[in-house]
Amino acid sequence: MVRMQQSQQHRYEIVEEVLRTNIASGRLPEGLVLLEGPIAEILQTSRAPVQKALQRLEVDRLVHRFDGRGYLVGPPESRVGPLRKEIKSLGLDIPEAADEALQSRSSWERIYDIVETDVAGCVVFGQYRIVENSLAEHFGVSRTVVREVLSRLQERGLVRKNQSSHWIAGPLTAKTIRDHFALRRLLEPPALIEAAPLVDRDQLEALYEDLKERECVAFDDGESLEAFESRLIDICVLTTPNEMLAQLIRDNLLPVLASERLLRQLGLPSDRAALTEHRLIAELILRGAVDAAAAMLVRHLDAAMNRNIAQMKIVAVISEPSSVAAYFTRVEA
Repeated sequence: MVRMQQSQQHRYEIVEEVLRTNIASGRLPEGLVLLEGPIAEILQTSRAPVQKALQRLEVDRLVHRFDGRGYLVGPPESRVGPLRKEIKSLGLDIPEAADEALQSRSSWERIYDIVETDVAGCVVFGQYRIVENSLAEHFGVSRTVVREVLSRLQERGLVRKNQSSHWIAGPLTAKTIRDHFALRRLLEPPALIEAAPLVDRDQLEALYEDLKERECVAFDDGESLEAFESRLIDICVLTTPNEMLAQLIRDNLLPVLASERLLRQLGLPSDRAALTEHRLIAELILRGAVDAAAAMLVRHLDAAMNRNIAQMKIVAVISEPSSVAAYFTRVEA
């Protein structure tokens, strides 16, 4: 059942509940291929909240990735093959309250997820200026709405104002990566220790088994590796009862995970060593060795930082992709 106070929920939470309800009812059958684009179109939202909703459903084993685009409905051990149907033809059950909540968001909320994704995806290529007028024209909104979006991005550390009061995003450099990972080392291990007694053991055991299986097979899918990272953080770190700590961790992770996604999209390989690091963290928590798990997390973060910086040096010689949003203006150093 969709919660009553949907106006206070994030968009991805509303999308998640709609999908969860339709999976439970069988309207979205086991094996059905779920793609972000068609779901976003039906719910009249951007892809970003749909992506996060699917990742959260994956953690709960209601959907899983496969050797193709999107997700399949059902747990990873399901033997049902991909069922490709137009999701529009299935007649999703979208409660009126959920539909109203998705459509009645203020204008800044309607575009925030898209702008956040665009910003996080470009900063690896350098420093960009965001002109308020250009952003407003791009989305067909007022400058008041644009300022609200940029102010919230500033709160999360994704943009800043320079001495000329221009909005600036990036650059994400080796130094800023080190700074982000320094914060990860400070924030995430204590959060893991606090979260350990509250961890959903079934979810953690499922993650552990999935990691073991992946270690034993050829693995070239960087997106799946990123999904493992997200699952580990969601299950073992963000379960901390300290909501302020959890939010700091989420905000700090935004540019880090965005840069890793972009590196995979550019064809740079993922590192299988991360799988073993993730598996050891999960195994240690399952064994009750929480302090050892926190120490292993620190080792993983140090290794991940070095891997990320090494690949950033490769990106430095790659030209800016055409996918950078039109409302960004490159600022030469």
